[in-house]
Amino acid sequence: MTRQTVLLGMSGGVDSSVAASLLVRQGYEVHGVTLQVWEHEDDQVAASKRWEERGCCKIGIAKFVAQRLNIPYEVVDRREAFRQGVIEDFVAGYEAGTTPNPCVRCNERVKLRSLSALAEERGMDYVATGHYARVQQVGGQWSLHRALDQRKDQSYFLYRLNPDWLPRLLFPVGHMQKRDVWQEAESLGLPVEELKESQEICFVSHGDYRTFIEQERPEVKQPGSFVGVDGEVLGRHEGIAFYTPGQRRGLGIAVGQRLYVQKVIPESSQVVLCTEDQLTQTECSVGDLRAIDPVIGQQAVVAEVKVRYATPPSTATLVPSGRGVLHVRFHQPQRALSPGQSAVFYDGDRVLGGGIIQRS
Repeated sequence: MTRQTVLLGMSGGVDSSVAASLLVRQGYEVHGVTLQVWEHEDDQVAASKRWEERGCCKIGIAKFVAQRLNIPYEVVDRREAFRQGVIEDFVAGYEAGTTPNPCVRCNERVKLRSLSALAEERGMDYVATGHYARVQQVGGQWSLHRALDQRKDQSYFLYRLNPDWLPRLLFPVGHMQKRDVWQEAESLGLPVEELKESQEICFVSHGDYRTFIEQERPEVKQPGSFVGVDGEVLGRHEGIAFYTPGQRRGLGIAVGQRLYVQKVIPESSQVVLCTEDQLTQTECSVGDLRAIDPVIGQQAVVAEVKVRYATPPSTATLVPSGRGVLHVRFHQPQRALSPGQSAVFYDGDRVLGGGIIQRS
């Protein structure tokens, strides 16, 4: 009997390494591939660093795991696609006064897209990654669901995947608790005492994102005015690209009370500051929609909405307002809604879709 084939994206992290082990154990013919999306580190440079200090894709670990499991492995260069689809979008977003999420764009435009295209070219049956999410078929329809371990769930970053990919997607660790993944990693011989989970953006892991933006596009350092909600000028800032809603640190403003960024107005190069109680909103518009469930955008729907990966979802009513935009009315006030960030819609554990929060 011919074994089913799987093209597995291997970042060299714990999760994709464990996914490889699980798939081999389940009888699949696994082919590992690392999509090189950022700086290349040769073996001599990499050997001088701890695992977690290396580039975003730890090729050394991925290669070690592939050899340990006796599966074919290769590195595929996707740096140009990553620069065009993720880095340019990231810098342009901040330059326009928004707060983009590069991980969402990377999965949509580079990682899952590249893996799906490679699998199609090679006639392989499935694509797999180490993401914490689940794919299920319910009533004949394929859908994306939260991971079993809700604390590690990554469905927020995956809502923009093409629904046509779902029948061929495998997320092996999505059905596991993280503690069990670590145990599996130890059995593979991985240096778990060194493998920490990065919370940073992969391409700015060695510095502040503001420094990265300024290096990529020095012209973003265009001073403007800090203003209060009443329009009073409170001081000068370094450039709108360096500020995002809810930010408190690094403002350099002393007015006798704690102030936060409420919003950025690129047309006038103004950054509006407010008190904490003025950060909340109950409504926003969401565009650039991606509907996994076709009901999104067709009629009013009540759903749970996540406006940041690290915050819990909140109930809201989604009302189509024409031109591919949803008007989202939250049932409870939300803190510092940020244009450029993703709003992802859920029905229980099922992802309905999502979109990008628009500037008001």
